[in-house]
Amino acid sequence: MLRTSDKTHVFHRSLRASYPTVAVGEGTWLMDEDGRRYLDGSGGAAVAALGHGHKEVIAALKAQLDKIAFAHTGSFTNEAAEELAEFLTARAPKGISRAYLVSGGSEAVEAAMKLVRQYHMGRGDPERMYYIARWRSYHGNTLGALALGGNLVRRKPYEDILPGKVSHIAPCFAYRNKMQGESGKDYALRSARDLEEEILRIGPERVAAFFAETVIGATAGAVPPAPGYFREIRRICDKYGVLLVLDEVMCGMGRTGTLFACEQDDVVPDMITIAKALGGGYQPIGGLLVQEKIVDVVRKATGLFQHGHTYMGHAAAAAGALAVQKIIEREGLLQQVRQKGGALMQMLQARFKDHPHMGDIRGRGLFIGLELVQDRQSRETFEPEDKLNALIKQTAFENELLIYPGGGTADGIRGDHILLAPPFIIKDEEMEMLVDRLALSIDQAIAHLNARAV
Repeated sequence: MLRTSDKTHVFHRSLRASYPTVAVGEGTWLMDEDGRRYLDGSGGAAVAALGHGHKEVIAALKAQLDKIAFAHTGSFTNEAAEELAEFLTARAPKGISRAYLVSGGSEAVEAAMKLVRQYHMGRGDPERMYYIARWRSYHGNTLGALALGGNLVRRKPYEDILPGKVSHIAPCFAYRNKMQGESGKDYALRSARDLEEEILRIGPERVAAFFAETVIGATAGAVPPAPGYFREIRRICDKYGVLLVLDEVMCGMGRTGTLFACEQDDVVPDMITIAKALGGGYQPIGGLLVQEKIVDVVRKATGLFQHGHTYMGHAAAAAGALAVQKIIEREGLLQQVRQKGGALMQMLQARFKDHPHMGDIRGRGLFIGLELVQDRQSRETFEPEDKLNALIKQTAFENELLIYPGGGTADGIRGDHILLAPPFIIKDEEMEMLVDRLALSIDQAIAHLNARAV
């Protein structure tokens, strides 16, 4: 049964849409109350790492609830949060020693912005109050995180109230920005130089941090950095005393085939934000991982991080996330993500190699983006008013496939992509089904678009 806008008291995302009611989830499938089965090709929004209905995770949550679900962190710590923080920091890049556990990615980014500021103040460097990020990025939906992000559509209604000490540079986006004949290495260096130029424009003594998604997610569609890009970014940040914060809310926690996406770029950031696959959707949870040098400054300066949320370090959420991460490690799912991601990429490339509207297929592990174009040769986009990405999503939904669409891929306004991020446990036959249903949905959506234009 569809819940129409006049038959609900829930303030849904869309006040004009009708929603079926989800009834049960099992593995890579979701079922609604009418019995329709949907293949989860995007893990929601790259969340459902272990799929749905994992009995061991559910048991861990129940066991924690039998002990304690919540106690305020102003008075107590709890065993689950302590164990999860130890698990994460033991596997994190060198020097990261603390995990600040929150309820989602936006909260993690907001915490990072505040901690950057408190770090520089603690060092006696209060002029460092400007942040640099990248266009076509997404860092969350709180006002601070939204100001960092470069998603023009999401920013537009709130431009007048966004914090102002943020500027943006171009993303490292080879398909759109690499010049003809330019090597990947040369493009990486040229793209990274944008950061140095922006630091010099603002004034090196005034720049606090550079925020970037290790692999760009929702706004541009699984765009990996050019080889060497983040090593050069790290060098530039160190040169000018700027902190490097990598946002791995969507691309981290195994989604790209390593626990931290930055492992594949041979770079050690000052902070990492995580969420989504951290808890696999079983409880709301996110985290900020922090270098010990930053903790030391705050400890010596004031001894207090002037920030907090009611549900930070939530015991039940931490227990669920710890169970998810232990299962991923025990069952070797990171290697499986690399293997299945490679296989899925090959299937997609074979299926769409001659497709007139498939511009680029990119990504890492089970984090893959497909960019649609009007013309493959010129890379010209469809018209924004066509809303092709949304049409493909709706068509795929009718074909019982769940995907994650995005627009503004090319320049913030124009361009369409589809993001795939299926559960790590997806089977080979389900990947084949995913490709079949996606190809059908793309062709049906474009045919509908063409018919509408006649």
